Amino acid sequence: MLKDDNRKGMLEKVLKENDYQESALLEILHKAQEIYGYLDKNLLTYVANVLKLPPSHVFGVATFYSYFKLKAPGQHVVTGCLGTACYVKEVEDIMSAIENEFNVKRGGSTSDGKLSLFMTRCIGACAMAPNIIVDDEVIGKATKEVVLERIKLALEGGASA
Repeated sequence: MLKDDNRKGMLEKVLKENDYQESALLEILHKAQEIYGYLDKNLLTYVANVLKLPPSHVFGVATFYSYFKLKAPGQHVVTGCLGTACYVKEVEDIMSAIENEFNVKRGGSTSDGKLSLFMTRCIGACAMAPNIIVDDEVIGKATKEVVLERIKLALEGGASA
């Protein structure tokens, strides 16, 4: 099961605040991911047991929504918006450039665990398309050059440009 550290207590508080209701599963999973950084098998099984839900139901919900991460993300996280506006504005070219430059596949991490590359359907900033998010900072009207430079700065531990 889960290690008995501060995070387990924080999760227990969330469960209690939601009265251990299965109807609060999404909220609980969101908070669990905030607390742990991702939702691994042990965490999902624990939530299923506490909420008295079949593990298959909890795993199904966690795998259905692209927001949830089932593996530990890299130290730095890059997310490309694949919504219609961003797609039309060629975000695919930027995503491919990131994959090639940093040897990382979408949905995965570099072998050293320093960079993860994810996709999302829409971030709701269509007027700024194409959008790329680097460590929670949205880069609107992104270009390959700007995004690659921002990622390099992040990997070097430098401040954002």
